[in-house]
Amino acid sequence: MFGSRKYQSDFAGKRFACLLVAASVCSLISGVLTAQELGEYWNTAEQESKYYRIVEIPTPENLAIETSSMEVMPSGQLALGTRRGDIFLVDGAFDEYPKTSFHPFASGLDEVMGLAFRDEAFYITQQTEVTKITDANRDGRADHFQTLSDVWGFRNYHEFSFGSKPDDDGNLWVALCLSKSYSSDVPFRGWCVKVTPDGKTIPVCGGIRSPCGIGPNEHGVMFYAESQGPWNGSCSLKVLKPGGFMGHPASLKWYAMAPELGDPPIEPNTRSRLTAERDRVKELVPYAVVFPYIKMGRSISGFMVDRTGGKFGPFSDQIFVGDFSLSIVMRATTELVNGVWQGACYPFREGLATGILCCQFTPEGDLLLGGTNRGWPVRGPRQYALQRLDWTGVMPFEIHEITAEPNGFRIRFTKSVDPEIARQREYYRLQTFTHVYQQGYGSPEVDQTIPRVTSVEILSDGYEALITVDGLQKGHVHEFDLSGLLSQDGESLLHHQAFYTLNEIPAE
Repeated sequence: MFGSRKYQSDFAGKRFACLLVAASVCSLISGVLTAQELGEYWNTAEQESKYYRIVEIPTPENLAIETSSMEVMPSGQLALGTRRGDIFLVDGAFDEYPKTSFHPFASGLDEVMGLAFRDEAFYITQQTEVTKITDANRDGRADHFQTLSDVWGFRNYHEFSFGSKPDDDGNLWVALCLSKSYSSDVPFRGWCVKVTPDGKTIPVCGGIRSPCGIGPNEHGVMFYAESQGPWNGSCSLKVLKPGGFMGHPASLKWYAMAPELGDPPIEPNTRSRLTAERDRVKELVPYAVVFPYIKMGRSISGFMVDRTGGKFGPFSDQIFVGDFSLSIVMRATTELVNGVWQGACYPFREGLATGILCCQFTPEGDLLLGGTNRGWPVRGPRQYALQRLDWTGVMPFEIHEITAEPNGFRIRFTKSVDPEIARQREYYRLQTFTHVYQQGYGSPEVDQTIPRVTSVEILSDGYEALITVDGLQKGHVHEFDLSGLLSQDGESLLHHQAFYTLNEIPAE
């Protein structure tokens, strides 16, 4: 582990020799799992396979490849960072029928939870620092390691550090876990900081609990994935608003080290509601997209926006989000309403082999998924896996996107709906709930209501439904059940549920 040292090294040559031998021949860990082997979650695994097939990416037979970060290289290779502290360069991972070879590039790192390549150098985020790594003599092995930032402390195994890809200015954003769920024992634990290309570290915001993914949303604004726990009733995507308060007060003590942000926020009241505390704590940032516990994930993780231009199907410019515990992938969409981020999440694909930590789109437009079961129980049966989702070219009938309207919602579909059925209000079933905003761990769903759909208008040649709703609830998750709708060719929705977090109601 580096600490804060800058040095050049042959870098564990004996260990690399062993790795090179082990990586010379890769073999398939096992075949694609069936729904029967894994068990159902949304009860849609077999149907999902018609549209998105799971492809195994072979990994070295005698190496544990616990993928925690990925990057597409200019050379056409895949770069993998692992929880065990390695970086590998991989040939063949993007092929239709992958036959891979793994080439060790660096080792001895500490849980590589962020990996980017820019200007002939890797920029990685590990537990204790952001490091610039280069191959100065161009022999395919790392030989120069430069610490760019290590301003935060490290004392506990749970103090993970997640790094973004470079933003438009070349900065890396780093989301730092608390020391434990309830405390911040060393500087900047529970914060997001921004690290510039020359190593300047800028505090962005505090109040984070346990992130597991960081990056831009579909509009280019930096978000992070937050886990259920203290002060977080469920998992969520949140915007990293400069100067904002993400909701967990344990890290407010470090405001003294970030004088440019001014005074710390006042502490929230426990066993309150987020909407009420937003009125008290002006810096408090609400969850942009709530992922209802168990219904839509249990510990959401790495996410990435589909910029493939349609190569991955009908969901261009949407966010794809993994889940560690439940071995699934979900979709999310966000929008800015009255200056506040909010949006919806949707089921996408179950049947994956292990806990998902990270994802990466390939140049061919497929979605790579990597992870492990180390640390916490996961639903997938394998200790680790590297898999890929490929669109088969068949169009699913899905809820494409839900957006808020002043008096209801606009629902877009991937296929034209049967207009006679879609005009009937009873096929749009809604219920709402919120969570207790509290110091205790998580929250049940509370304050339930049942809004009433009063009218439906079919638009855009049947691709959209504009529903008027009596009983919109600001600050509530609005749960949709559209199971009765059919496409024009009589097809049922692949996934009939969606969950919209209504922080704000649009102005008329």
